[in-house]
Amino acid sequence: MTSTGDVEGRAGPPLWWVRRRDAVGDVVLGGVSAVECAWEGVAFARAAGIPVGLGVLFGLVVGAVLVLRRRRPTAVVLVGIAVAPAAMGFLLGVVGLYSLASSEVPRRITATLASMSLAATLVVMYLRTRGDVEADLTLVVVLSGFVAVALTVPPVLFGLYIGARRRLMESLQERADSLERELSMLADRAEERAEWARTEERTRIAREMHDVVAHRVSLMVVHAAALEAVAAKDPARAAKNAALVGDMGRQALTELREMLGVLRAAEKPVRPAVPVAAVGFAEGSDDGPSLDELEALVGQSRAAGMAVEMLVQGTGAGYPAEVEQTAYRVVQEALTNCHKHAPGARVTVRLAHRDGEVAMQVENGPCDGTSAEPGLPSGGNGLVGMRERVLGLGGVFVSGPTDAGGFKVSAVLPVR
Repeated sequence: MTSTGDVEGRAGPPLWWVRRRDAVGDVVLGGVSAVECAWEGVAFARAAGIPVGLGVLFGLVVGAVLVLRRRRPTAVVLVGIAVAPAAMGFLLGVVGLYSLASSEVPRRITATLASMSLAATLVVMYLRTRGDVEADLTLVVVLSGFVAVALTVPPVLFGLYIGARRRLMESLQERADSLERELSMLADRAEERAEWARTEERTRIAREMHDVVAHRVSLMVVHAAALEAVAAKDPARAAKNAALVGDMGRQALTELREMLGVLRAAEKPVRPAVPVAAVGFAEGSDDGPSLDELEALVGQSRAAGMAVEMLVQGTGAGYPAEVEQTAYRVVQEALTNCHKHAPGARVTVRLAHRDGEVAMQVENGPCDGTSAEPGLPSGGNGLVGMRERVLGLGGVFVSGPTDAGGFKVSAVLPVR
């Protein structure tokens, strides 16, 4: 409703009602009011000296104004005040004041019209009582005041109560609608987070599988090529390479079984959301690789014929599992790339323990030109996986060719 009590967004009469029962109720009230005013119009016509039919018609028109009580409550009250001297419109005045007080009309207008109605009723009652009853003046004033208050104050107070209750219900309904919208948004966001978590989990699993399989299988291929080259010339070395291939295969199968065991563990369900810092290592696994195993990792590459030098600066003080696993995987994948793309090149692995961080670097020189390419396939995911692991822990990752014709991979991980 507007500030004048009008309902917004509606055409002219009779389409201002919101519900059908409201329209029926107002039409019934208007009919009763019209009949009442027409009956009172007979006495008014006789007192005014006008034809009775004109007084009845006037009463019908005045009483029918009550139909507009929802659309124009101010007009209904003003009509009731205007016809007060004619002693008609009892229902019109009472219902009009109630409709005015319960509408969205500003309170100052409601107070003004209610005061005018109270004054008009008081004057009319005083004049009619004074002329009909010979009584004490004080008694007449008190009686007139009582009737005026009884016909004005209760409808206004009841209308104010109903209006406040209606506004409260509308406010509660709006709040409920708002909460429903928020719950719907939260459900959508939860579904988005769940989908993001599933995507991140698939990416993590793919990265782990790539790191585990690629390195072991790359070494197996290198050893198999060496085995093929020396099988006829040096049986002892061939047997050694064959044993190494078997060891590599068994280690790869062991790591794959461990990963599949984690994935199938029913007692460790996937959480609704995966923290970014957790991306890149096996969640809940205490048996993952650590920095202490880097020497063995480098030794495996040496056994495959790669010239690897490892330099360590500082001393580690026991880093979080995800930091050690990420550092290990970065070095592992960098060595795998050296096997794939730089056969015969010299490789340097550097590990530096610093205050609040650990840094690692794997750098290879140019190929010697004599070693044969192992023919290992490359999916282009190695550097991408390393970058995702390091950035997921808030670290820094840099890779690229060197001026000497080799390639360098560097990463720095915060340990706090």
